Amino acid sequence: MAYGLISLEKRLKENIKYYSLENLYDLDEIQRLFCSLCEALGTELLLTERHGEKVVCVGDFSGFEPDVVSDPGRKIRVADRTIGHLYAKLNQQAAGQTAEAVLDNVVELYSSLGEKQYRFRETAIYADELEEALEKDRYQAKHGEHVDALTGLLSRPSFDSRLKELAETGTAPDALICVNINDWKFVNENYGDEESDRLIKTVAGILKQEAKPEYVMGRVDGDVFYVVIEVPEDGEAEAYCRRVREACRAYEDAILAPSVAIGMVNRASVEEDFTALFSEAEYEMFRDKFDEKNMPGYRERLEKGLQR
Repeated sequence: MAYGLISLEKRLKENIKYYSLENLYDLDEIQRLFCSLCEALGTELLLTERHGEKVVCVGDFSGFEPDVVSDPGRKIRVADRTIGHLYAKLNQQAAGQTAEAVLDNVVELYSSLGEKQYRFRETAIYADELEEALEKDRYQAKHGEHVDALTGLLSRPSFDSRLKELAETGTAPDALICVNINDWKFVNENYGDEESDRLIKTVAGILKQEAKPEYVMGRVDGDVFYVVIEVPEDGEAEAYCRRVREACRAYEDAILAPSVAIGMVNRASVEEDFTALFSEAEYEMFRDKFDEKNMPGYRERLEKGLQR
């Protein structure tokens, strides 16, 4: 879900469920504070995540399994949701109103600090994404509907219009190429819109990098690209497809592992219809997709970002 598509107010209400304690606090600092409280008050302290996973422990809590439903301890709440639980063991001397008040103040302090940090982070991310969306709008306004704002390639209407022009000029032969990103949906589901958009931009960049200036190129669907090479030299189209494929495989990134399926057909005569031939190219692309996704090491490379 892109940040600019929903209001900041709604994000602040909903996104806290994706945060853990380490996203909002310096856990080493909490450890030092707990040690100081333990020394001053004789109090053993345990901090857990919202579901009871132990995060910071000072004292002996061996054998203690937090039950955040029946015995939630002191709840640390951010954006009207519980983000953590504080459990305390007070010795006889410390078991007084002062120690209880100190612990209540600690919970109140961390609830307040977490709220401020959460709002700061979400607002900053929202502002960055909104600025990116505005940049796309400005780009689209400058170039009109002819160019796809994300990739800089021809938009689908402009590409179709260009095909109509090519059909009228009567050039042949032509090489028609269909390129589809493998497992774009996997990237979107596991890393989000920002990374899946970056994958589209990366593949589009490779397509442009390996192409000659006269190649006609368009993003015709979310993760689908068409390329037309007019009157190619012998082997030119095949070499282009090979370079694109190799550049994707060689791309180094901590998360993205671009891979493409490519289908190509030749338009031998000006009588042949571009639309029908691109349907054939798509068929060839789907055949290629099976081979690409079953290559040794493909799955491991695709999922490398999940191991971070």
